[in-house]
Amino acid sequence: MRTISELMSLSGRTALITGAAGHIGAAIAEALAEAGATVALADRRLAALEQCAERIHGMRMRDARVAAFEVDLADEASARALPAQVAAQCGGLDVLVNCAAFVGTTELDGWAVRFERQQSAAWRAAFEVNVTAAFELVQEALPYLKRSGKGSVINVSSLYGVVGPDWRLYEGTAMANPAGYAASKGALAQLTTWLATTLAPHVRVNAMSPGGVWRNQPTAFVERYEQRTPLGRMAIEEDFKGTALFLASDMSSYVTGQNIAVDGGWCAW
Repeated sequence: MRTISELMSLSGRTALITGAAGHIGAAIAEALAEAGATVALADRRLAALEQCAERIHGMRMRDARVAAFEVDLADEASARALPAQVAAQCGGLDVLVNCAAFVGTTELDGWAVRFERQQSAAWRAAFEVNVTAAFELVQEALPYLKRSGKGSVINVSSLYGVVGPDWRLYEGTAMANPAGYAASKGALAQLTTWLATTLAPHVRVNAMSPGGVWRNQPTAFVERYEQRTPLGRMAIEEDFKGTALFLASDMSSYVTGQNIAVDGGWCAW
């Protein structure tokens, strides 16, 4: 029987994290690198990826194996080419983390505005990145994930893929919660369960659904959010590291088709 440290180890494995230039994606990359994985960081902003790689190396992980890949997940050819590029450069692909997404603060015409002004073009763009790209990446990564024998897919959904927004939190602020964000994140959660039963027993597929993350939002919003949350605070990026490592590693070798809400108990009310 293996020890906990052995079950947690990702030594010898390669993990591809999309959206790695973002807050949550970067935190996940740090966690998997610390567990011994070679991490392939993917995003549209190469300079931001290089900064993420520098942070990983600066976290007492000078020997961490990190590679950066510039990709436009809204472009099918770019998305589909990514897994093969990672496998060729890193020697394989064992873990795929679909973290890239259009979020509430994304600057896109007809997106972060009142429902009456939201546009179909923005809705479709969100689905391309939040759902379709994940579908394409899993398809292209599948041969490598099967070959691994330890293949794991982690889709980063959202609590708003599970429940509707409480609009009282937003009163008096300029913050937005686009319909396309919630719908696409809900679709990603359902895609997770579909893939889990379809790709079993060769590849495990799970999701994690973050709650609200503190990023200097208006004080009124933060206070309302904290009152609405059983654990009494908003999340920080570090809160997602443990769940990501659990789902990527053999700690969860008998877990598939699950959506773990990392939301401070928000969905438990």
